[in-house]
Amino acid sequence: MDPLTSPLLRGRSAVEADPGLTDVEMTALVELVQARGAQTIAIGSGRDPRATHAAQRLAAAWQQTGGDVALELTWPETAASWLRQATRFAAADADVWIMLGPPQGWTQMTRRLLWSTPWQPAHTLLTGAVSDRRTLDLVGLHNLPGIAGVTRHGEPWHLGTGEDIVFDGRNRP
Repeated sequence: MDPLTSPLLRGRSAVEADPGLTDVEMTALVELVQARGAQTIAIGSGRDPRATHAAQRLAAAWQQTGGDVALELTWPETAASWLRQATRFAAADADVWIMLGPPQGWTQMTRRLLWSTPWQPAHTLLTGAVSDRRTLDLVGLHNLPGIAGVTRHGEPWHLGTGEDIVFDGRNRP
């Protein structure tokens, strides 16, 4: 992808993913947040009913561990700019930000976060719905240093220093 010259994505993403959340994925996310020593999370998702339901389930699971949820925010798949949502999301007083799908809206929201806020990808975890390499490439791996997440099967990954996605110590395309 070319350098991020605009927060708006040209064209439409061909990546379609179920924005729901599997049980194993949710467990893996909670474990990753705990491993980071976080107490408070912010959750952002698209407005798809599966995504909002997944965000609510994740919030409840986190609160059952004794953690706090600073913010639950949704964003549209299409919008004029996503600036209002990005500003609120980045301003949340959280240790970790968690982002859910669908991919089209996540891509636009992430580009707006990068373009207009002090949000840092290294403090963010992604669900499997937006952990697809094709989706990450729409933002540009070079724009997402330190971002991490889990696959639909609960496998943790992180973006390595060479812009490689690293799963369990192995690089994958």
